[in-house]
Amino acid sequence: MQAFVIDAFTFSRLEEQRSGSILVADLPRLAEESASTDGALDWSLQGGKDELGHPQLKLSVNGTVQLMCQRCLTSFAFDIDSESILILAKNEENADEIEALLEDDEIDVVVGSKTFNVMDLIEDEALLAIPQSPKHAVCPELPLASADTTAAIDAEVGKKASPFAVLKKINGRT
Repeated sequence: MQAFVIDAFTFSRLEEQRSGSILVADLPRLAEESASTDGALDWSLQGGKDELGHPQLKLSVNGTVQLMCQRCLTSFAFDIDSESILILAKNEENADEIEALLEDDEIDVVVGSKTFNVMDLIEDEALLAIPQSPKHAVCPELPLASADTTAAIDAEVGKKASPFAVLKKINGRT
């Protein structure tokens, strides 16, 4: 993954804007969560200030990743369409003060820096957008077993010894 590092405070003050595309394969933590590393994410980052004058970043991440369904264990395409607003603080103490002032739970406060890695931010946003336990809305139909196979399985189940038979032998009863 190539690093894209900015001075977050200067980026916000100058209201800069950048956008691009990154392959899922270039985001190691996201690739690990994905069923396949195919695909790419489009992103856009815009600097500015909130209504209280705090520096902020607006991040948008869109794209499709392949996830493994936890129900049927097949992969499926999951669309990421995420937007977030990040208020920049100078340190942890300042972040707590700003968070207390904000009344919006949708806005996150992060500690900014002169070496702010945007690729890590994009990967974090994508990871937060995917479900913890991904599942199809409706799993695809799996091929049904033929009647012959089903009959053979039923016959095997009928032949299986009772688990209590072992206990009878131990106890001396037959």
